[in-house]
Amino acid sequence: MATTSLTAATTPLHLHRRFLSRFLPRFLLSSPPSLHASPPLRHSRSGAAAVRNCGSIKAKPSSELRRRSGGRSDSREDEKLRAMRELFEKPGVGVDAYIVPSQDAHQSEFIAECYARRAYITGFTGSAGTAVVTRDKAVLWTDGRYFLQAEKQLSSSWILMRAGNVGIPTTAEWLNDVLHPGCKVGIDPFLFSYDAAEELREDLSKKNNELVLLYHMNLVDEIWKQTRPKPPGEQVRLHDLKYAGVDVPSKLSSLRSQLADAGCTAIVISRLDEIAWLLNLRGNDVPHSPVVYAYLAVGIDKAKLFIDEHKVPTEVMDHLHAVGVELRPYESILDEVKNLALEGACLWIDGSSVNAAIVNTFKTGCDKHLEKLSNKKKDNAGTHSVINDKVSGPTGVYRSSPVAVAKAVKNQAEINGMRSSHLRDAAALAEFWTWLEDEILKGRTLTEVEVADQLLEFRSKQAGFVDTSFDTISASGANGAIIHYKPEPDSCSVVDTKKLFLLDSGAQYVDGTTDITRTVHFGEPTARERECFTRVLQGHIALDQLVFPENTPGFVLDAFARASLWKAGLDYRHGTGHGVGAALNVHEGPQSISFRFGNLTPLEKGMIVSNEPGYYEDHSFGIRIENLLCVREMDTPNRFGGIGYLGFESLTFVPIQLKLVDFSLLSVAEIDWLNDYHEQVWEKVSPLVDGPAREWLWRNTRPVVKQ
Repeated sequence: MATTSLTAATTPLHLHRRFLSRFLPRFLLSSPPSLHASPPLRHSRSGAAAVRNCGSIKAKPSSELRRRSGGRSDSREDEKLRAMRELFEKPGVGVDAYIVPSQDAHQSEFIAECYARRAYITGFTGSAGTAVVTRDKAVLWTDGRYFLQAEKQLSSSWILMRAGNVGIPTTAEWLNDVLHPGCKVGIDPFLFSYDAAEELREDLSKKNNELVLLYHMNLVDEIWKQTRPKPPGEQVRLHDLKYAGVDVPSKLSSLRSQLADAGCTAIVISRLDEIAWLLNLRGNDVPHSPVVYAYLAVGIDKAKLFIDEHKVPTEVMDHLHAVGVELRPYESILDEVKNLALEGACLWIDGSSVNAAIVNTFKTGCDKHLEKLSNKKKDNAGTHSVINDKVSGPTGVYRSSPVAVAKAVKNQAEINGMRSSHLRDAAALAEFWTWLEDEILKGRTLTEVEVADQLLEFRSKQAGFVDTSFDTISASGANGAIIHYKPEPDSCSVVDTKKLFLLDSGAQYVDGTTDITRTVHFGEPTARERECFTRVLQGHIALDQLVFPENTPGFVLDAFARASLWKAGLDYRHGTGHGVGAALNVHEGPQSISFRFGNLTPLEKGMIVSNEPGYYEDHSFGIRIENLLCVREMDTPNRFGGIGYLGFESLTFVPIQLKLVDFSLLSVAEIDWLNDYHEQVWEKVSPLVDGPAREWLWRNTRPVVKQ
């Protein structure tokens, strides 16, 4: 499933140059401005693309694009915008603009329906985007995966900002441009990470504008009212140790050792997948992601889980008590943070994931505690001379979450589960493709939704199936160019045998998470389609075969997947690879393979990433080939510098359609890779299928010879 870089953290330029100097000739690094002017995008922590000049290109309103795309033009959003603007004047609000992000209070990419505030106010349902409403304008920023979708879904009341395109400003730059100095911009501090809120505050202050944190009122919720979906309430389940690989006491012990090494006494963990991994729990609060809404506070000798207790069955309650985890109400997290400050805690804070409400509450508590200690010292000393003495007290240590990398580096049990679940998934896909090709040959008319539903049917028959890992992207023809297209029953297309068909899908199993994309043609592809497909395939092969030194971040690998496309002047607007959880989120950080060089997280043995180059022609077709890969050690004849070298093990085993390959473009080595891959597909998957599916698998894994 195509994604942008999950980590939007900014890194000082000198650190980029220090790393790049190991790989690039010195003349490429002689001028710092060249890095800012290069194609890779600099992302701010608030998630918006930052550019130096933003005045030369003006974004076109969605209504102008709609004349060509046939998008919505109803007035329902107008009513919502009017209602929101009326709230600007409400006592306790008093703002001139309001920002609505996509995230929930845990900075999740995929969220429960009741927290889909940006989708509600805009009508745009993509997973990434930021809406800004002023007294007379409404603007949405989204990335290249969603440009076409946003054009279709936004009403004429909204202006679309195509983040990443030259000349598109950040939200703060745009607000500073349209607002008079001294205006107030409101946000819900629970929905912004601390880092994002602070960067936004700093950027707005450049034009003397003020960021206002509205703790007690979310303006979208005030409008949504009774029609807002209820919060999820399904029960939590245990994640079996045979799949988790490491028990909870061991994980907590390792975390506490890291806290002690950093001089910290506690940490508040906010990301839902980190909590699920650490406590060996799984939930059903977020569609497609087996997580539960909760916070976790871990101290040196105790831990508290903040969760709606009615979600916790007796079995899970006993499990948590046995490992020393106490339960607290979900809404009481800020009270706990205040108490940590009063207790003088040294709190480990990941400012990129913990929301601004939590961090600012802790900082306020620290200030009050230190003031109290200082006053006490004055009273005890009877003089003001000891004010400058060091006063011990609570403080924050700002570092990335230690759980993120621990979770990303899979243990052997997790890797085994991923291998096993991918083979069962491959068997389901073999059954599915057999069925679909047979139905097409019979001349049956099938919609994109019907195809997606049938795929779900085949997957649900596999042992350990839990859910899909994201909404299936079943896209015929031009819909394939909408990178995160979601077919809807009342508006989807029929699968056209004369057009490319892109299917990006995945599943959650008790032992693993899958994500696979295949692009096929049921008729005769054009020469253009075959060339584009083959260049995407070449990029896929290049990345799969890479060997690279330890401590290499993913952005270094990204260009290998694009090189064949670049030779023809082609490219794609998304990252090449995202991390994947083990029976957890299909998009996982901190690792990624992307052109965005802000993420310096090195790939490590045991990490799982996707390999999914693509190519998309707007309003025509889309192509993507995706497998999941596990980073592994490579046995190289040399170990230059005394370090190890890494490569990839493929987890996905489903045939790649040979009809779409232009073999005249492939080298002998690339054809050998294709034949070897298909041989592995047959050997691993054929024992799991029989009848027509086994025959289909045989036909589609036969070796080819370059003429």
